[in-house]
Amino acid sequence: MAFWRSDDRQYSGFAKLLHWGSALIVVGLFALGLWMVDLSYYHSWYRTAPDIHKSVGIALVLVTFIRLVYRFSVRYPATLTSHSRLERLAAKAVHVAIYGLLLVMFVSGYLITTAKGEPLVVFGGLIEIPSLVSGFDNLEDLAGEIHEIAAFTLVGLALLHAAAALKHHFIDRDETLLRMIRRSGKG
Repeated sequence: MAFWRSDDRQYSGFAKLLHWGSALIVVGLFALGLWMVDLSYYHSWYRTAPDIHKSVGIALVLVTFIRLVYRFSVRYPATLTSHSRLERLAAKAVHVAIYGLLLVMFVSGYLITTAKGEPLVVFGGLIEIPSLVSGFDNLEDLAGEIHEIAAFTLVGLALLHAAAALKHHFIDRDETLLRMIRRSGKG
């Protein structure tokens, strides 16, 4: 199997890279976000942590865009026939919700940063994304609340997704998890 193409048994190496890379980025951003909101103004990371969070968040936007384009451009392995109709529907709903929550995270994160009319500056000033929406009362606070709720919901759904994969592996003893972790060309 090629790095770029999935087959009937497993996802391509590229799909696995995007999946696990996205998972690591989401977990890292969540942990950093939890830590940085409690930093005092005089903490040495008070400005650095949000800069890292925003830059990695923009990287996740790009990875997610690539992932979606790739997802709809190539054939993925079909759902296993051993999965019930309810399992297939739940899996699809969780995947759609995860992508929807990522979009909510991207928009709310952008609005938190640009609510006062300042651009979103990332990667040490290499990229500046202009403020398109500002001047609304409490926009930063509202976007912050949405961002927090979406972050906890996203991590909760990711944990549900992982638990379902583990259930398929250890209880159902099917190929679901192996298709996303097995080395390409191995079987």
